[in-house]
Amino acid sequence: MNIKEIKELANKFTPQQIERCINETLQNGKPLTEGCNPSGDIVEILNTLAKAQTVRELMDQGMSEIDAIRELARRIREIQSIK
Repeated sequence: MNIKEIKELANKFTPQQIERCINETLQNGKPLTEGCNPSGDIVEILNTLAKAQTVRELMDQGMSEIDAIRELARRIREIQSIK
């Protein structure tokens, strides 16, 4: 998980814009929107975009950036512990 890229994307784009980047990646194999280009293969790109979208949504609900990232990490740990 590249926190730096997630933070940059969450601060730069709205959840709707990130969703567009996700759709572009699914259709074209990479996002076409300028500035929306996390590193990695297609799976890593989609993961980073999805995480950035979650962080941004939490920030829009009033969480600070660091609290939103902590909440994302908590959710990931919760899902991983179910397996």
